Amino acid sequence: MQATTIHALKEWAVAVNALESGKTIMLLRKGGIHERNGRFQVAHERILLYPTYEHQQAFMLKTEYASLVYPVTSGWHPETIRIGSWAEITDILPVSNESIVNALVPFHIWNEHFISDRLKWKARQPLYILLLRTYKLAQEQEISYHSGYGGCKSWIDLDQSIQIQGSKPVLSDFAYIQLVETIRGIVGDKLYSPLL
Repeated sequence: MQATTIHALKEWAVAVNALESGKTIMLLRKGGIHERNGRFQVAHERILLYPTYEHQQAFMLKTEYASLVYPVTSGWHPETIRIGSWAEITDILPVSNESIVNALVPFHIWNEHFISDRLKWKARQPLYILLLRTYKLAQEQEISYHSGYGGCKSWIDLDQSIQIQGSKPVLSDFAYIQLVETIRGIVGDKLYSPLL
């Protein structure tokens, strides 16, 4: 395994915290406005988790997560960003069926409003369900904010490498595999494309 990486996935801070604490292994994505070719694409399988704050919407989260969101003004960002984890994207499940997505509600942090909103936006494109095996870094890193990290994009490369060797998985192998198998069963074996 590589010892360091610069590749990062931007995600709401509340979602990064949920991944780091083992409360979820799932992200729902359609991509940022500035995605290449206007579609969400997975650029790297192993990525640092970069928390963002600007676009967090409490009303799109389940109650227990909504209270963790602090509103910020447009364009606001912290001067330094805490990078505390990285993840391996083990599965990418493209789903367009709202009933399947609704059946996955127990496995993520968002509510039905978020699901409906995501499915309607770019309606011809599927919603991508990402399953992530998250690892806590042996030592958290504080990095300086850089203007290149801003904007509505999913993937960024950091200006400095982050050490990922010595990281510890948030969930045991058994717990992670059980969750993945349950989610795959809901989505249906014909729909998923595992990366492993």
